[in-house]
Amino acid sequence: MSYQALARKWRPRHFADVVGQDHVVSALTSALDQNRVHHAFLFTGTRGVGKTTLARLLAKALNCQAGPDPTAEPCGECSVCSAVDEGRFIDLLEIDAASRTRVDDTREILDNVQYAPTQGRYKVYLIDEVHMLSGHSFNALLKTLEEPPPHVKFLLATTDPQKLPPTILSRCLQFNLRALQVDEISGQLEKILQAENLEFDEQGLATLARVAAGSMRDALSLLDQGIAFGNGRVTADEVRDMLGMIERRHVEILLRALAAKDAVTVIETIADMAQRALDYMAALDDLLLVLHDVSLYQVAPDAARAKEADTELVVELAGTMPEEDVQLYYQIGLFGKRDLPLAPDAASGFEMTLLRMLTFSPESDGPNNTPAVARKAPQPDSRAGRTAEAPSAARATGNSTPAKSSAPDTPPAEETNPIVADNLADPDIWAELVGKSGLKGVSRELAMNLAPKTFSGNVLTVALKPSLAHLHSKPRQKTIEKVLSAFAATAVRLQVVDGAEDAPETPAQNQQRHAEEAKAKAYQTLMDDPVVKDIMERFDATVVPDSVRPGPANRKGNSR
Repeated sequence: MSYQALARKWRPRHFADVVGQDHVVSALTSALDQNRVHHAFLFTGTRGVGKTTLARLLAKALNCQAGPDPTAEPCGECSVCSAVDEGRFIDLLEIDAASRTRVDDTREILDNVQYAPTQGRYKVYLIDEVHMLSGHSFNALLKTLEEPPPHVKFLLATTDPQKLPPTILSRCLQFNLRALQVDEISGQLEKILQAENLEFDEQGLATLARVAAGSMRDALSLLDQGIAFGNGRVTADEVRDMLGMIERRHVEILLRALAAKDAVTVIETIADMAQRALDYMAALDDLLLVLHDVSLYQVAPDAARAKEADTELVVELAGTMPEEDVQLYYQIGLFGKRDLPLAPDAASGFEMTLLRMLTFSPESDGPNNTPAVARKAPQPDSRAGRTAEAPSAARATGNSTPAKSSAPDTPPAEETNPIVADNLADPDIWAELVGKSGLKGVSRELAMNLAPKTFSGNVLTVALKPSLAHLHSKPRQKTIEKVLSAFAATAVRLQVVDGAEDAPETPAQNQQRHAEEAKAKAYQTLMDDPVVKDIMERFDATVVPDSVRPGPANRKGNSR
C-alpha cells in the first residue's frame, strides 16, 4: 500500500479531533444539536487551520445515516461518513473557486442546485477560496445563496474575507478560524509521533511548530520532512539542520556578546555561522524570540515562568542587559528582517543587523556602564594605541580633553571621598553622594529621586514615588549599589520601597532647596550692599528678585 501523507492520514474525523478551534466547534455542534443549521456558512482563516476540514465534518454531520437528522457526532463508519472521508460522497460538491472563476462555471454549478440529493439528506456545496470568484460569478451566486432550496447547504471557505462583497457576507454565518498556538501544534505532533511509534524530542517538535506559523497542515508537512531527514527520528539538531537554522549555541554566544558589547565575538561567531547554509531570516527569528522572553522576564517574571520562558539564558540576560537595550535590539532585529532581502547577500545583511545593535546601543547605564561600541584595549607599549584611546574616551564622556583612565560608572580615584556608612540615611549626605557619583542617564535620574529612610545591616532603604516607578530596574539598582559601595568603602545594598508623602528629602529636592537658599542669600547680600543701596536711592530703582543669580561660591557643591 502506498504511503499516505500525515496531513491526510491524521485529518480529523470527528469534531472532537479538531485542534485549536473550540469556539467554532462549540457553535457548530450546538446548532446541530438544536437542529438550527443555517443554509450558508463562511469559514475564514489562514492556510492549514481547518477550514475545509470543518466543512467536511459538517457535511458528515448533516448526512450521517447512523445518527438523528442532523447529528453533532457522526458515526464515521456508515457509507456516507466513509464516502466523505474518502472524497467520493456524491452529494458533497467541492469546488475550487481559484480555477473556476468564470460566470459560466458558476452558472453550470448552480443549475444543479434545484435537484434533490442522490445519496444523503442534503446536497452540500463546498466552495474553497471563494474570494477568487469574479464579480459576475458573485452576482450569479447571490440569488441562490439568498433563497436556496431546503435540501442545499453552502459552505464557503476563504483566506481573504475582505475581498468578498458585503452582499455575500451578509447572507452567511461567518466563523473566523484562528492561527494555532505553538503548544497546540507541538502537542498534536507529539500525539501523532507516539501513535506512529517514532522517536522525537520536545525541542524538535517546538521548532517545527514555530516554523509552521499557526498552520497545522504546514506542521504536518514539515513533520513528514523531518521524519525522512532524521531517518525516523525527529530531534532538535536534525530539525535545525533540515531547516538551515542557526544552532542554539550560536544564539547564546551572540546574545551574550551583545550584552557585553563584544563586537569581536559577534563578528567571529557570524564568520563561524557562514560555514553552514543558514536561513538568516530564521536566525533573526531565533534571536528575536529570546529577546522577547528576556523582556517578558524583566517586566513580568511570573508570566515568563508561566510560559516556561525562564530558561538559564533568559534569566542571565535579563539581569545583565538594560531593558532599553533589549527593546532596541528587538526593534533593530525587526527592521533587519525587513531589509534582509535588499542586502547584497543574506549573510552580510545579518551581520549588518547585529552591527547596528552594537553601534546604536544607547549609552548603557547598566552594570559596568559599558561603552556603546566595544573597543580593543591599547597595548601597554603602543604609543599610537594610547593616543587613539584617549580621544575616544573624551568623545564617550562628552569632554573636549582626553579623559583620565577610570571605570566609566565610578568616579576617578582622586575624587572618591569615602563617606561614613552610618550617615548614608542623612538626606544631605545622600544628595552629596549622588552629586559626586558620576552616574549618568536614567540611573542618575533614578538616584536623584530616591529618598533615604534607614540604613541598617549594610542595607539602605530608599523610597520612590509610585509615579516614578518606571525609572526603577534591577540593572540600574545594581549600578547605583556599585557606586554607593565605592563611596561608603563597604558593600551596600538598596531596598526600594514605595514613597509616601512624608518621605525624606530626595537629592533632587535637596538640590532645589539649596539652589533656592543660595538664591535667597545672594539676593539678601545684594540688597545689603551699600553701593546697591546708594544706586537704588539715587535713581529710585528696584531689584528684580528673579534676576539675581548666586555666584559659584554661593552654590552648594553637591551638583554638577
